[in-house]
Amino acid sequence: MVMDVSAFGPRLETERLILRVPEERDLEPLAAAMADEETARHIGGTQSPPMVWRAIASIIGHWALRGYGFFTVEDRATGEWLGRVGPWFPHGWPQPEVGWTIKREAWGKGYASEAAARSIDWAFDELGWESVIHLIDEKNTGSQGVARKLGSRNLGRKAEVAGFGMIVDVWGQSREDWFARR
Repeated sequence: MVMDVSAFGPRLETERLILRVPEERDLEPLAAAMADEETARHIGGTQSPPMVWRAIASIIGHWALRGYGFFTVEDRATGEWLGRVGPWFPHGWPQPEVGWTIKREAWGKGYASEAAARSIDWAFDELGWESVIHLIDEKNTGSQGVARKLGSRNLGRKAEVAGFGMIVDVWGQSREDWFARR
């Protein structure tokens, strides 16, 4: 019996994107993205398809346990898989974050910031968050640019990415700051 995981969360939309709960059909495109050294460089490195399968299972489990998690991001016009973006708070994280991973072929088109903005709206409006962070490697200038576009700033703190042994910068903003800009 296969469970309908769409019941775990909403389907959100933007002008160009659909954000939905991940499903097993996302394995192939996520595995391709996570096999790309440039895409995976700042998020723990490349992963084999079995490890990506575990990651999808973990994300779906996060939805079941917390009521939110990374969304699969699709192009509304074509249905093309673009990445994963959304609220995330696994064990060991300093606080809830909105994170993003977009496949390299889709970089530079504003998908990460568009999906992240919709996710932040949802986290503040529906989940009641008071602030949001983004854990960003100090060398990841692309994600720093996305964070700036969202109105976040480097908060001057470091945090360990639990389970990965990575020390990263903590970027973020308050709910008040977010809505003042929107």
